[in-house]
Amino acid sequence: MSSRVFDYIAQEEQRQQTTVELIASENFVSADVLRAVGSCLTNKYSEGYPARRALGNQGRYYGGCAVVDQLEEYCIARWKEVFHTDYHVNVQPHSGSSANLAAYFALLQPGDSILSMSLSNGAHLTHGSPVNFSGKLYDMHFYDVDENGFIDYDAMARMARTLRPKLILAGASAYSRIIDYRRFADAARETGALFMVDMAHVAGLVAADEHPSPFGLADVITTTTHKTLRGPRGGLIFCRPELAKRIDSAVFPGTQGGPLQHVIAGKAVAAEEALTPAFRTYIHAVVANSRAMADEFTAMGYKVVTGGTDNHMFLLDLTDTGLTGKQVQEALDGAGITLNKNCVPGDRRSPFQTSGVRIGTAAMTTRGYTAEDFRRVAHRIDAMLRTLSPAENAADKRA
Repeated sequence: MSSRVFDYIAQEEQRQQTTVELIASENFVSADVLRAVGSCLTNKYSEGYPARRALGNQGRYYGGCAVVDQLEEYCIARWKEVFHTDYHVNVQPHSGSSANLAAYFALLQPGDSILSMSLSNGAHLTHGSPVNFSGKLYDMHFYDVDENGFIDYDAMARMARTLRPKLILAGASAYSRIIDYRRFADAARETGALFMVDMAHVAGLVAADEHPSPFGLADVITTTTHKTLRGPRGGLIFCRPELAKRIDSAVFPGTQGGPLQHVIAGKAVAAEEALTPAFRTYIHAVVANSRAMADEFTAMGYKVVTGGTDNHMFLLDLTDTGLTGKQVQEALDGAGITLNKNCVPGDRRSPFQTSGVRIGTAAMTTRGYTAEDFRRVAHRIDAMLRTLSPAENAADKRA
């Protein structure tokens, strides 16, 4: 029987196949990941944890879980191998946001203080946005970037000494430079704070040694499994062994019910793929392509935030052009190039307009794009921007 749903799926497949995908948080999964996520595992309820996990848990709350127990344990083992860690791993979070919620729930009480990156300079909604649970439940304070767009580590450390937060959080959704996790760990140790890292964007780079690892420094580490890990949409939590029971209890029954075993299967496939030499080659290409594209925009006279990139993404600051990020996003959508509007440091425009755009290279590198391909796309974007007129009073618009 034909269905409108499958018509929509076909339309989206066509869009993905014909679009230049530059959204930094998106990627294209393998056929094996798709096969796992679309499997019969979607039928299985499995609240709880595999019975053999040495945490004093009572196992599953449903019968028939012998196979998914083995699957989940296998998935856990592979992610430990990917990151060369003996940290405890919880593979059940439905998303990165769910992982962050559970981590806060495990470590904090409502009203406790968190020191994180400011939202306007690259952080994620779950790092303290006032419209998000993080901003509503916790006492948020923010460190910033300097005049060149780099994290101001000295100012962060001074804030930590003054505030004495319960938790210091490192990680970002729109920051193009290496994050010095040791500087954060030192500040946390000095002030008695817990140290948490959200490595969702750079996890694939960490796995391939293209970014310093937070393991051994952070108390808790969260990540998504899509983005640069090129797996299904979902989350993971890693923690020091002494925090394992608190983390597991915060995921289930604290913030989630039944885990999605079909997605856990996809996560396991992604971990297997991340352990291959081909994945390391891929990540090295992602970073090289990002640098090549950012350098090309700089050569054409555009302002790249921080002057370049060390990872899979960069920000174009369009302030001097008078264009808004929203304008550019919508114009490029019409030209078959997908990216997203993004605030830039010191942005006077609202998050609904923005003065910049975020560009990532992970997805199209999966499709086989080379540095020269990304340079050509940069020139296509430049040609499109030259046809746009500055937004009237755009700097003053708040919606």
